Amino acid sequence: MTGIQYFWRHPLAEQVREEGREEGREEGRAQERAAAILRILRSRRIDVSDSVRDRVLSSTDMDALDTWFDRSFQVTEAQELFAEGS
Repeated sequence: MTGIQYFWRHPLAEQVREEGREEGREEGRAQERAAAILRILRSRRIDVSDSVRDRVLSSTDMDALDTWFDRSFQVTEAQELFAEGS
């Protein structure tokens, strides 16, 4: 068995691959949540500026995205998603 073939079966390589898969799953969840927020605002006919859209789509913080998701059902303007203390 060559060194390269052995490396791919090594426990460290398997761990690195699994960590990469988990990161990909987390990114996918964040992207889905961001898309859902924008979809809710659109269905409520709330205008979304480019800056709001960019902030929502670029976020990877699931806690913030969850908060914005909950707020997306109540706000009257998209910028209100980011209001502190709401």
